[in-house]
Amino acid sequence: MAKISPSSNPEREENLVNYVLELQSMGADFMHMDIMDGKFVENTCLSHEIVKNVDSSCDIPLDVHLMVENPRYHIPLYIEAGADIVTIHYESYENITDLIDDIKLIKSNGVRAGISINPATPVSSISTILSMVDMVLVMSVVPGKSGQKFIESSLDKIRELKDLIDENGYLITIEVDGGVNLENASSIVSSGADMLVMGSALYKAENRKFVIDTIHSL
Repeated sequence: MAKISPSSNPEREENLVNYVLELQSMGADFMHMDIMDGKFVENTCLSHEIVKNVDSSCDIPLDVHLMVENPRYHIPLYIEAGADIVTIHYESYENITDLIDDIKLIKSNGVRAGISINPATPVSSISTILSMVDMVLVMSVVPGKSGQKFIESSLDKIRELKDLIDENGYLITIEVDGGVNLENASSIVSSGADMLVMGSALYKAENRKFVIDTIHSL
């Protein structure tokens, strides 16, 4: 069964708790909290105070995605705010040593660690650190803006990643974020994805419960 982690991005921050409670009641598995610092990407959203408010108001696990220039500064703030998963971007780092140190920092706090790669970043870039992470987030659009079209070549990247994980016997969740909808969800899951992030397609859906149930049926 595929899992769904709805994105916080389309909803207004002042109504986020209500949105999360609605999706939680409909059976969403995680809530994908998009954190943007205005530097790694152009937009800015979701302070750790907002995430903490969501965590204190809701029971759903929080899947925190740090699209930030300085992850080390943000990691402790969002762990303290209630993150269950913290995902950092490969592209945020100039060297692999700092990246490994931050993965260790996340896991030392009892939180699952994820690594994200942008569309232009090959799977081979993270092959040496796969054994250290719990999740890989494949970005199927350029990060930062909701509503973009799914990049079809992402399917090949998902398959490559899935093969690498299976060959080595790793227990790693493959998450996919960007342009996911009911038209392409089946092919994404068939390629090897375990969890789908869905933003605009779920937010704008007339029947959100139907969307969540459909993803679970894949």
